[in-house]
Amino acid sequence: MGMVTGTLSGLVEPPKRSPAMAHGMTGGPDSDDDDARLLARIAQRDDAAFENLYDRFAGAVYSLINRITGSPHTAQDTTQEAFLSIWRDAGEFDPSRGRARSWVLSLAHHKGVDAVRRLRVRSADLLDEGARMNPAPDPVEFAMRAVAQGQVRLALLALSREQREAIVLAYYGGYTQQEIAQRLQVPLGTVKTRVRDGMARLRRSLTESEDSPR
Repeated sequence: MGMVTGTLSGLVEPPKRSPAMAHGMTGGPDSDDDDARLLARIAQRDDAAFENLYDRFAGAVYSLINRITGSPHTAQDTTQEAFLSIWRDAGEFDPSRGRARSWVLSLAHHKGVDAVRRLRVRSADLLDEGARMNPAPDPVEFAMRAVAQGQVRLALLALSREQREAIVLAYYGGYTQQEIAQRLQVPLGTVKTRVRDGMARLRRSLTESEDSPR
């Protein structure tokens, strides 16, 4: 296990691989057989086989996990987790059920998805804790308070309640139109219309205020 730990601890930066290896393409049927044999040897705790497999798939595993998580730092940590799992669970690979490459990348995919779920749970816990410590007002009310005093605020107040609600949630609350529709329990098309018409009215109002004599 010492060599395995050394191999994984060396993953400080994403592994640099050729374009083919970066996508996990290490060859044809012969390579598939080689990969399967490597997994069989890893199941017998063969350090050299693990290093060989790592060299073949580190780039592909990292790239896949990075695409899933969208975080290079998380992808590096999760890539190490994936290869530790390969070391522990290589004996579970059954060549009669599929290719070794598919098994490795499927394991990496699961690890990436699990990492995203952990991040979401952690973020939700932090938000819940923050909400308990500092209860926030309704997003629309909160955003309206954040809008600077002046023409923008006056123009927003001149909109209909429905238009103002949709625009504030979209542009100040950070909600997508789909999320706004779910929050307000109205059709998505209705939200799009409210935002479109409200923005047009807002632009006219702000233009008129700029053109008016001071």
